[in-house]
Amino acid sequence: MSDENAYQALTEAEPDGESRWAFGTGFDDPLSGVDTTLPDDVDGAALGEYCTMLGDDALVLSHRLTEWVTNAPELEDELALANIALDLLGQARLLLSRAGQADGSGRGEDELAYFREDRAYRNVRLVEVPNGDFAETIARLLVFSTWRLALFSRLAGSRDPVVAAIAAKGVKELAYHREYAARWVVRLGDGTELSHERMRAAIEAVWPFVDELFATHDVERRMTDAGTGADPAQVRAEFDEVLAQVLRTALLPWPETAPLSGVNGAAGRDGIHTEHLAYLLAEMQSLARAHPEATW
Repeated sequence: MSDENAYQALTEAEPDGESRWAFGTGFDDPLSGVDTTLPDDVDGAALGEYCTMLGDDALVLSHRLTEWVTNAPELEDELALANIALDLLGQARLLLSRAGQADGSGRGEDELAYFREDRAYRNVRLVEVPNGDFAETIARLLVFSTWRLALFSRLAGSRDPVVAAIAAKGVKELAYHREYAARWVVRLGDGTELSHERMRAAIEAVWPFVDELFATHDVERRMTDAGTGADPAQVRAEFDEVLAQVLRTALLPWPETAPLSGVNGAAGRDGIHTEHLAYLLAEMQSLARAHPEATW
C-alpha cells in the first residue's frame, strides 16, 4: 500500500487486478455458488441469532462511520471512512440475510435492519456510542477491527458454508480497516503534544467497552461447540498483542480505564444497550418505517 497518498493507497489495484474498494453499483454476488444448506445437527435458530449478533455489530458501526460523510477532517479520510462503512454494511447484509434463512423465519435483511426495536438488536455496545472526535473514531475502529479480524479469521473455517464465505471475504476488508486505523493511531500518538494527548484520551474513552467484546454469550458458546462459531474469549491474547504493538509504536500508554458494567450481568448481546442506540435507530429506520414496502 502506498504511504504517500491515502486515497491512492485505498483505491490502488490489488495483485489480483481488482481495486481495493469498489464505487457505484454492479457488484458481483459475493456468495454466488455457496451452498446455503444448513449443516446437519446445527440449531438453525441459534445460528440465526449468532448471525444477527455479527450482522448488528457491522450495521450499527457502519451507520456511525457514515455520519462522518461531509464532516471528516480531510477529503481522503472522508472517502476512507465511507468505504469502510460500505464494507461493514456489506457484511451486515450478508449476515442478516443468513440469519433470516437459518432461523426459518424468512425475514430479509431490510426487515431485520429497519423493523426491530433496540432491545431486539444484539450488537456489542462499543459500536453504538457516538463518534466523539476523529481520534475517538479511529480508536474505536482500531479496537473493533482488531477484534473482528481475529474472530473472522477463525470463522473462515466455520462448518456453515455461508458464514465461512462471509468471514473469508471479511478478513481481507478488516485487515485494511485495522491497518488504516493503526496508522492514524501512530501518526497522532507520535505527533504533536496536542495530538498525542487527544489520541491518549480517545483510547481511554473506548476502553471501558473492550471487555464486553470478549465475554462469551451462551449462543456464541453453542455455535463454537457446533463448529460454526468462534469463541471471542479465545482471541483476547491476539487482540492484546496487536494493541500493545500499536500503542507502543504510537508512544501511548496501555489504558487503565475500568470496564463498563452490564445490567444484572446482561449487555449488548442480550439486548441491553446504552441510551444512544435508540436514537441511532430512530434516525436510521425513519424512512423505511414512514414508507414501508417502498422501493426506488
